[in-house]
Amino acid sequence: MADLPPAARVPLLVLGMLSLVGGVLAGLARLDWSMPAVAAGAAGWHGALMISAFLGTVISLERAVAIGRIWAYLAPACAGIGGVALLGGAPLPVVQGFGLAAASILVAASGVVMQRLVAPFTVLLALAALCWLVGNGLWYAGAELHLAVPWWLAFLVLTIAGERLELNRFLPIARDSQRMFLLIVGLLLAGAAATIRDEEAGLALFSAGLLALAAWLLRYDIAQRNMKRPGLTGFIAHCLLAGYAWLGFAGLLGLMGGFLPGHPWRDATLHAVALGFVFSMIFGHAPIIFPAVLRVKIPWHPLVYLPLVLLHVSLAWRVAGSLIDSFSLTRQGGMANAVALLVFILVMLGSVLRGRRDMPTAN
Repeated sequence: MADLPPAARVPLLVLGMLSLVGGVLAGLARLDWSMPAVAAGAAGWHGALMISAFLGTVISLERAVAIGRIWAYLAPACAGIGGVALLGGAPLPVVQGFGLAAASILVAASGVVMQRLVAPFTVLLALAALCWLVGNGLWYAGAELHLAVPWWLAFLVLTIAGERLELNRFLPIARDSQRMFLLIVGLLLAGAAATIRDEEAGLALFSAGLLALAAWLLRYDIAQRNMKRPGLTGFIAHCLLAGYAWLGFAGLLGLMGGFLPGHPWRDATLHAVALGFVFSMIFGHAPIIFPAVLRVKIPWHPLVYLPLVLLHVSLAWRVAGSLIDSFSLTRQGGMANAVALLVFILVMLGSVLRGRRDMPTAN
């Protein structure tokens, strides 16, 4: 069998969702909300659960579906099992080993994609996978977790940028603008690498790269042309543009030291990227990705704007609390973030059920 049937992919997605739920609850425990013991015990691993476990599972699952090879599904399996193991209190080297294996397999899968087609977007997706591998490698080698964070963020940001390049590859973009994009990617990678020796200088470079990338995407992404179109196309455009705005904002905060461990704006800076940018992209692309991965129908409904608005309003609330040093506002905004994610999941489940109900039945 060359590929995994859609029904067999569901357990992998479930593993990722367990990491998502555990990661969200662990994040709420960090904000001093009363949470179950499992989540409270994993409060220190909130970032690892959300990025390496949940998003690692989802991204590598999408890549495995794209190349259609059984072995590629080991990447989401390892990422998901690692997240569940972390929640279950498994020894840390075991968890880190699963993460390292997942990233290594994704790098190999990205290599297969490049064998089929060498293009800027396939190279960028491979570089993103390598960033995940480096971040997981640092964590496995015993480095402080905050040193892995720039590499994990680069994994997410470059993956999304690569996917946008793929969708925009037929747009006429001047050669100078393409060179500028390559310089921006180089700046991000250089910043992440520099943090190992000089964290402050490296994070400043990395932040400048985020700001420049946001400006480039706002200028050249097709979302600018689609924002007034009706239905799903317009919804995706709104998700993208809002996400790019948050990415640029995170870059600005980062240039003022927001990514530094212990900085009062660190929560705002990290979540401007992880929630404002990354989850805005997830909200926009989920109606396309889920049908491709699970072979389900998700009919369009404007109700999907509800969780999107909740996400951005609650994030603004949380960020405001961080910027004015009001833990109460940050705490409330964090809970509102969790509600926005829950509403999104419920809306997606409702759409899937509606799609199944509306499917024609055989006579």
